Amino acid sequence: MFVVQAASGELYKLRAGDAKERLYWVNQLQASAKHHTENNTKTTPSIRARSLSLLPPGISNPATHGSQKHLTHSGPGIITITHHKSPATSRRAKNQCPGRLLDVKEMMNQAEGQQKSLVHSIESLPPCGPLSALDQDLLLLKATSAATMSCLGECLNILQQSAQQAVQHSKKMSAETVLGWQGPRSRSAEQLKNGNICASPSMPSNNANIVWSATPSQVKQELRHPSEHQNPEVINPEDEITDKEDNVEEDLGVMDDQRSIILHLLSQLKLGMDLTRVVLPTFILEKRSLLEMYANFMAHADIFVSITSGITPEERIISFVEYYLTAFHEGRKGAVAKKPYNPIIGETFHCSWDVPKNNVKSSTANGILTFGKDQPKPQQAFEPSKDPTECYRVRFTAEQVSHHPPVSGFYCECKERKICVNAHVWTKSKFMGMSIGVTMVGEGVLFLGEHDEEYVFTLPSAYARSILTVPWVELGGKVSINCAKSGYSAAVTFHTKPFYGGKVHRVTAEVKHNPTNTIVCKAQGEWNGTLEFTYSNGETKVIDTTKLPIIRKKIRPIKKQGLFESRRLWEQVTNALQAGNISAATENKHILEEQQRAEERQRAASNTLWMPKYFRKEGDGWMYHSPLWKTQC
Repeated sequence: MFVVQAASGELYKLRAGDAKERLYWVNQLQASAKHHTENNTKTTPSIRARSLSLLPPGISNPATHGSQKHLTHSGPGIITITHHKSPATSRRAKNQCPGRLLDVKEMMNQAEGQQKSLVHSIESLPPCGPLSALDQDLLLLKATSAATMSCLGECLNILQQSAQQAVQHSKKMSAETVLGWQGPRSRSAEQLKNGNICASPSMPSNNANIVWSATPSQVKQELRHPSEHQNPEVINPEDEITDKEDNVEEDLGVMDDQRSIILHLLSQLKLGMDLTRVVLPTFILEKRSLLEMYANFMAHADIFVSITSGITPEERIISFVEYYLTAFHEGRKGAVAKKPYNPIIGETFHCSWDVPKNNVKSSTANGILTFGKDQPKPQQAFEPSKDPTECYRVRFTAEQVSHHPPVSGFYCECKERKICVNAHVWTKSKFMGMSIGVTMVGEGVLFLGEHDEEYVFTLPSAYARSILTVPWVELGGKVSINCAKSGYSAAVTFHTKPFYGGKVHRVTAEVKHNPTNTIVCKAQGEWNGTLEFTYSNGETKVIDTTKLPIIRKKIRPIKKQGLFESRRLWEQVTNALQAGNISAATENKHILEEQQRAEERQRAASNTLWMPKYFRKEGDGWMYHSPLWKTQC
């Protein structure tokens, strides 16, 4: 294999029959490129010839004449072909970019070629030695230069659009005259486009996500047919036991080889790139599925069940806001910027909670919900009662209903209290330079059967910050909670940390009665720390999320779970991560992903749609097959 890369960013992958034929084609292409370069240089001198080099002293520029990189049999090569503009092309460019924008465009082209030369020079270094391709400073230089060129390209596009709008007042511009700069393309542009990030020849194969070469025989589990996955399963409560796993995550940014892989990965991404189909290194994964993360939002199931105890609509929506703001600290465990497993289509997760009845009460005169007097000590988990009649049972079901786009549906209910919540979430990841943003697209509906009320709510975005040093997680964005029947709504803002100063993890909220435009409650604090609520009657309430008792979920042992339940499905990956065997975790993760791809191909060939087991498509959302509000009717 060898690659022909033009200065414009176009990439051509070629394959020869053997090493001798490969060498023949490489020599002929180099000779042809050199011949045209010499002829064009004599007739039309390029501005690039007068450019200053961005490379460090002592490193030659492979894009310039006379310094083409000669390929050997040692590995894949890059042939750089420099394009030179003809006089006619230059005249067209002047019409497209009037004034000084043409000079800017030329300088951008020049800088783009130099940035590529820099990348090629770094990647041509040996994998070890005093100056290697894995040197952290050089990897950081690659990532920074690529991000800089992308930003400059966006700025140029904005200037060009403004200039074009001015020209359109006097002359209609055709679509073919719009000049754009696509930004630098790395060697792995094609792999990124196809959803895989491949390690370069100099990257250690045991620590990176290598380009996959699995065959169908490596997929251990049989392919599923949609008709085999349609019947919902009835979970026997007697089979469930209290979950004892904590899955404590270690910090990232400790091992030098891991940091090198992250830097190499970032150097091949563009600002704003969708990371949905990008294969990330296995060592940054949490030891749980995204579906289980959603279940952990219910760790305070007692506060959830207490929502329906409110006497008035005002008390109920305030109780819901209190639950909403205290749910994220346990679902988003700690500040470690790790990523849960991407659920495969058809993956499910089931669990339940036993909520002691004496911890669900309405006590104070103003109706604000509090816990019973015999509340456990801070940080202590509720021990489930041995008598089922002393507890409310809260059940949770989640399922990955779609793969492209990746949509998860989850449903939670307490039949005794006639309360349930149904939600669907589409996670969209985006590369933002020094951070990664995850948008939670979708909405949820809380239903209170005793009051016939529905509360529609949205979810905040999540951000992994400082990904080049010590990564950490924060939430951001504005979310809303609305009850059409009562006329109450809440606006919640998760504040991201300012560039200079400011606190982290801040959140503020206002609860309003829309018909009278009256603020009935305000909240402020930290979603993973202390929250202070101020009510319209002047009273205040403080909740320390770090001291709230946790109710542990109950889950069936792995041996009793279905083949596609999260814990059983990802068991081998989780065990390998717990043992620190990144190579084995990567291999087992790939087997699951390859199985999913094979099933997609099978369904596409038979023109068959995937049918989820527990959720049904309704409009733009997904609804549980038998929600509480339907069974009550």
